[in-house]
Amino acid sequence: LFPYTTLFRSFITIILIIFYCSKFQGQNKNTDSLNVVTKKKFNYKSLIIPTSLIGYGIVGLESHSLLNLNYEVKEEITENIDNKITMDDFSQYSPFVTVYALNLAGIKGKNDFKDRTIIFGTAYLIMGATVNIIKHTGNVERPDGSSTNSFPSGHTATAFMGAEFLFQEYKYESIWYGISGYVVAAGTGFFRMYNNRHWLTDVAAGAGIGILSTKIAYWIHPWMKKVLFKKQENLNGAIFPFYNDNKIGFGMVVKF
Repeated sequence: LFPYTTLFRSFITIILIIFYCSKFQGQNKNTDSLNVVTKKKFNYKSLIIPTSLIGYGIVGLESHSLLNLNYEVKEEITENIDNKITMDDFSQYSPFVTVYALNLAGIKGKNDFKDRTIIFGTAYLIMGATVNIIKHTGNVERPDGSSTNSFPSGHTATAFMGAEFLFQEYKYESIWYGISGYVVAAGTGFFRMYNNRHWLTDVAAGAGIGILSTKIAYWIHPWMKKVLFKKQENLNGAIFPFYNDNKIGFGMVVKF
């Protein structure tokens, strides 16, 4: 009944990973929020999802079965999909923009603007550096043959970084904020494959890197705040969209 069997199966796999990730991380939702904030412990279990995704992507670089799955997905896309949709250029940013939009609408998250922005900036720096280093040191050709920097997917990494950011900031307000962010992130990864720009392994690794980058940012935030931003009591700024040389993105201006 569904014409894109392999593609559909791959997409459902990503959705299931997201669901269990959200469910797993939300198990402590009823814990007193004050204790969560004051007693930050390293949760090794939270590494399972992102490291599994990254591991899948890395293994997929050499595994014949996973490489074959990559090509099956590509063949079904090439055979059945004629029109390209570029919504992934926008959707990659929507989860983290939502955090600031909700706050602007008066729905308070876990952190104030200062702490939230430090965490976001740290996560973006970790994610961006990781993705770009791997892209420029690797040699994986894109499905459309346009370049050899396919692995990992930067769009997907950005989207999942934002989804985890949204989840962490609003999981005590409503877990559905985080779940919606993960759905959008999964859609971003799906459309990267849909548009013949990335393999499934690229998307999986990008998702893992994005989630892990945000988790690391939250873990090291107390140190970052104490050592690097101790004197900055007031932190203000703004996020704005930009379009330059056929590229769409978001910029941030922060006043210390």
